[in-house]
Amino acid sequence: MFAAENGLKGDPRLEAISAAIRVVPNFPKKGIMFQDITTLLLDHKAFKHTIDIFVDRYKDMQISVVADDMQMIVGVEARGFMFGPPIALAIGAKFVPLRKPGKLPGKVISESYELEYGHDRLEMHVDAVEPLERVIIIDDLVATGGTLSAAISLMESQGAEVVECACVIGLPEVKGQHKLKGKPLYVLVEPSGLDEFC
Repeated sequence: MFAAENGLKGDPRLEAISAAIRVVPNFPKKGIMFQDITTLLLDHKAFKHTIDIFVDRYKDMQISVVADDMQMIVGVEARGFMFGPPIALAIGAKFVPLRKPGKLPGKVISESYELEYGHDRLEMHVDAVEPLERVIIIDDLVATGGTLSAAISLMESQGAEVVECACVIGLPEVKGQHKLKGKPLYVLVEPSGLDEFC
């Protein structure tokens, strides 16, 4: 679901977020219209709008462990790390990073996935997630859905419940949604610059 379809239609914050994202053609390979969120991070107002919209959505969704009321936000390396921690802090949640291979020092579990332009793998500490924890997975962009699918698999392998996946940018038709194992997907804006390659 796009934010504009969920009560935010016409919200000027969405326009500011979209305008702050730079499009880099042919990166990392020819034919890819790379959505660069580093320019969004440079615009403190647009960045705050992004965090505020996600916080408003999740602050009352009972994203918690059944037993001890701990909350969790999961961020996917590397650009998911930009959004997950401030959202987690704002709603009183813990933040769990999902990293590329060899980046975590403890015992890990891993899940492989396909990208638009290759293959990769996510790792997570085995003790980062407890059974029955309710999880929101945050990333910057969803295209094929491979990264989010791997993140869902990691969470579910530890008995956690993925409540929703959330991304700043998503393709209009969200081609990857079928890979998300039936989990809801919440997206703020559509990518810009796609018409240059259509």
